[in-house]
Amino acid sequence: MTAASPGPRTSVSGGAAASPADLAELLRRSARGDEAAFADLYDATSRRVFGLVLRIVRDHAMSEEVTQEVYLDVWRSSARFDPARGSALSWLMTIAHRAAVDRVRSSEASRRRDDAHAAATRPVEFDETSEAATTALEAQRVRKALLTLTEAQRSAVELAYLGGYTHTEVAGLLGLPLGTAKTRIRDGLIRLRDTLGVPA
Repeated sequence: MTAASPGPRTSVSGGAAASPADLAELLRRSARGDEAAFADLYDATSRRVFGLVLRIVRDHAMSEEVTQEVYLDVWRSSARFDPARGSALSWLMTIAHRAAVDRVRSSEASRRRDDAHAAATRPVEFDETSEAATTALEAQRVRKALLTLTEAQRSAVELAYLGGYTHTEVAGLLGLPLGTAKTRIRDGLIRLRDTLGVPA
């Protein structure tokens, strides 16, 4: 084919009636580079081609793209149409069906690649359940360790480290001299450390 390809036709509204013989003749003329015949072929068949593509692709904008690709393929390959093997419309619709299926498969493959890449690069989410379980176990160990302290030590340590009070405030709350409060807290922490197996 020596004629240049016709520019893309953006309207998908063809609906002019044409007989099978008319369409076959338009294809034959298109194969000889007759752009007017190709335009008539488009106008006569594009509505049906677009409808078929849309049913397969299920996306309007993408279906328009595929339809334009179909007609570009038809323009380039119209010389291969053989009326002995079927009607012009059947030949054209076969091209449209193949193009639509290829686009769907390509889109699905691209989506699978994107999903696989996203899964491979997604940061490992913080396991809140695991962390909560670990924290609960640690709290249970600490509570058991606190039970090994004397009552005086436990009171001082709980006020200082669970209640958030300063040594001076602990002394005031327990009615103790500051030095005594500090000693109880220190001795209690040493005992806790040994019970929990924490290195000094």
